[in-house]
Amino acid sequence: MSPSTSTRGGGGGGLLSPAAVVIAVVAVLLSAAQAREEPCYQRLFSFGDSLTDTGNFPFIFGNDSREPALRPPYGETFFRRATGRFSDGRLVVDFIADALGLPFVRPYWSGRTAGDFARGANFAVGGATALRPDFFRARGVPMADIVHLDMEMKWFRDLLGLLCPGDLSGCTGMINQSLFLVGEIGGNDYNLPLLRGVSITKIRSFTPSVIAKISSTITLSLQELIGLGAKTLLVPGNLPIGCVPNYLMIFKSDKKEDYEPETGCLRWMNEFSQYHNKLLTDELEKLRKLHPDVAIIYADYYGAAMEIYLSPEQFGIEDPLAACCGGGGQYGVSGTARCGYGEYKVCDDPQKYGSWDGFHPSEAAYKAIAIGLLRGSYTQPSIATTTNSCPQITELSSSVEYKNCRTVLHMTAVSQVIGWLLFFLLSF
Repeated sequence: MSPSTSTRGGGGGGLLSPAAVVIAVVAVLLSAAQAREEPCYQRLFSFGDSLTDTGNFPFIFGNDSREPALRPPYGETFFRRATGRFSDGRLVVDFIADALGLPFVRPYWSGRTAGDFARGANFAVGGATALRPDFFRARGVPMADIVHLDMEMKWFRDLLGLLCPGDLSGCTGMINQSLFLVGEIGGNDYNLPLLRGVSITKIRSFTPSVIAKISSTITLSLQELIGLGAKTLLVPGNLPIGCVPNYLMIFKSDKKEDYEPETGCLRWMNEFSQYHNKLLTDELEKLRKLHPDVAIIYADYYGAAMEIYLSPEQFGIEDPLAACCGGGGQYGVSGTARCGYGEYKVCDDPQKYGSWDGFHPSEAAYKAIAIGLLRGSYTQPSIATTTNSCPQITELSSSVEYKNCRTVLHMTAVSQVIGWLLFFLLSF
């Protein structure tokens, strides 16, 4: 007798047929698989400069032929084309989005409709500063009209108007389920004056104002966002600028004491980065006391990056202080050529270099930094403990791409069970 016509005696409620059992089990397994892959956060909103810009730059400044980042070899490692990212591939924000189960964050200026921002938006722009240009001009530092943090926050408010027209209270659920990456920002407030020959002593006097701007932006945002349910903000510090190849070339010294013996980085420049980061962490601690119900997480870019310079081999990096793309020389850079401009050179394998173009990290370095953050050792408090509902982070292993392997293995197991059940059905 075939399974479809078989019957069982007793009572009015018969047992499920084998086919029905298989269908029910498959449905449960597929439902479980989908549940496992539900993103920890529904959206990611990010602000910052070229370390975070996923493609806003060309929309704001156009396809400026003077900007090499808008054409190859930028983007060659992962995207196989220039995307407006200032690197050979993915950035920290890309790795974070992927680890959270989200797509790469759409640049704000590349979208038009609410549907375009279903998973968040990136407001970062290459060259952006925390402070307004007027701040620098008032202190004798020439500064063009460039993007700054206030502008990025205005774009964010404009986007909220698009996502929740007429009544921002309609954004409560969305904001509650979003992660906010506020930075990295502030680096250009130092880079631009440094490249114009301003003394480090004078630049150091800018730092309290930079920190105050970041803090006030977070405070004002919190006042608006907390009312809408914001729960998690990730605020990065500055990278160790004493390890930047262009600065190692520009400020090259004959004095041994100017360099860190463990890394070969410029000691005085790294001390400046640490000064900025100390002021920032102190300020974030104050904000936590004011907003105890919000997770304000410090992302220690400095500490995560120093792992690269102290132990590059663990990341497969062979030249942590050299640029893959540039003008050659000891640090892969020169004063006459730069990546994508002039008589530049490109290495065969960017993954073996700590820097891509002399100012911006390579994808390999960004990945190493992201791993340091997502494992929790370089976030304060640990992002793994402050986002308990996020298995993609808490289960993260040795790579930010472990999630993808875990998904494949999980779906393979599901497929095997389905196969066994189908075999059982056909053999019945």
